Amino acid sequence: MIASLSDSFAIAQAWLFETVVQPLLFWSGLGEFTENAFEGTEWFLIGVCELVLLWLVLRPLEAMIPVHAFDDRRARWNDFIYTVVHRLGAFTLVIFFLLDPLIDQFTAFLHLHGIHQFDLDKIWPGVTDLPLVSFFLYLLVLDFFDYWYHRAQHNIGWWWGLHSLHHSQQNMNLWSDDRNHLLDDLLRDLFLAVIALFIGVQPGQYVLLVALSRILQSVQHANIRLHFGSVGERLLVSPRFHRLHHAIGIGHESRGRGSLGGHNFAVLFPVWDLLFGTARFGDGFALTGIRDQLPPPQGKGRDYGRGFWRQQWLGLRRMVEYGQRARR
Repeated sequence: MIASLSDSFAIAQAWLFETVVQPLLFWSGLGEFTENAFEGTEWFLIGVCELVLLWLVLRPLEAMIPVHAFDDRRARWNDFIYTVVHRLGAFTLVIFFLLDPLIDQFTAFLHLHGIHQFDLDKIWPGVTDLPLVSFFLYLLVLDFFDYWYHRAQHNIGWWWGLHSLHHSQQNMNLWSDDRNHLLDDLLRDLFLAVIALFIGVQPGQYVLLVALSRILQSVQHANIRLHFGSVGERLLVSPRFHRLHHAIGIGHESRGRGSLGGHNFAVLFPVWDLLFGTARFGDGFALTGIRDQLPPPQGKGRDYGRGFWRQQWLGLRRMVEYGQRARR
């Protein structure tokens, strides 16, 4: 069954590339990027499969067991635009065409000076070279670095200015995982790609690692009344656990009103929050958003924007504003 699906996917990738992508590359004079574009076609098709799977599974669950009714139906559509932009390969193509040559030069520089990548699957020969073991090991290590990246987003002023766009969604839904500032997404994708390169993740493995992580994160953000129990929520981030991370106040403040920080930064595995003292558990499903977007007197009534481009512009303004505060 798996082999059959893999073969069907490979056939679809080859057909799309040969019929649409490759002719466009040669027509536009970009034939030198043929190899990267073939990989980009794979990312595009995986993104399409993700969108279909999420719609078929999570959308019915949101209708059956919602946390709350939406007060802004446009919010879901706007988040869907973010998901399409991100998961159909737009950011991957940017990295391929603009940043991949830089990474290759940097890797060559390290090799020239005797610094080589660290292959995690060579740690325990006979065990870590098993495909499933090495896959989980890579997933765990990437998640560890993603935890610290995410924590930095909440504790560095200018970075929170960008990342706060993600937290400003008061109608969180299955598409909200990708509701991020474009610059923030680009930084994160590059960071994880570099980490994957240095620990020896192969391109084919990386595609699957990213796809699995994105699907799980979509589940976490869905408007579904779901948790994994007291034990399960310490093993895998659930919608209830992650909703606390998006809660007004709790999710973005650690030292009182107006401070930076928060709780539940783990992307996939809560073990990092448990180890580093940032875990918080609760029985309810919190309201989401940011304190300063609430109307007075609870907040300042701050505008985070409703449309895609408005949200992007306001994110840049917040980045500058928070950066200036940090220098005072």
